Amino acid sequence: MQEPGGNVTGLSLQAANLAGKRIEILREIVPELHRLAIIFNAGNAQPVLEMRETEAAALALGIETVPIEIRRVEDFGSAFRAVKAKADALYVAIDQLMVANLMRILTLALGARLPTIFSARDFVRGGGFMSYGPSYTERFQRAADYVDKILRGTKPGDIPVEQPTKFELVINLITA
Repeated sequence: MQEPGGNVTGLSLQAANLAGKRIEILREIVPELHRLAIIFNAGNAQPVLEMRETEAAALALGIETVPIEIRRVEDFGSAFRAVKAKADALYVAIDQLMVANLMRILTLALGARLPTIFSARDFVRGGGFMSYGPSYTERFQRAADYVDKILRGTKPGDIPVEQPTKFELVINLITA
């Protein structure tokens, strides 16, 4: 934990930092993984960072990557048509665009028969293959604690930025 100073505090989700672990898990479950498509919103800095971290982690494991840029809803159909022939699995860098198109992504991934990994369990609940990431329930509870402290007078800069300590691996056995 770090003290940010000023009037800032928060909770990290470590989305980009966990990319390597996600790929390791995916490779264990899909041993024939040689090419990994990474779908991301190219118009948002966080998923671009996560895509780069994922690409580096995959290359370190000898897995070729196929970055698939999405900028708008209309890009999904052509992106999945391209992915189907080029990849053995799919990594989704989640942001607001991906969340808003959850059912579209799940339908296209299932139609392409691509094992797909996400950072949040909500995609798995909807029919996705698997996810690995911090417990959002735990993160939201911790956020409520932060709000409580601030409302009781603690300065945000005096509250450390907190990294997650609880992670969840979720696999949809029906999709598998």
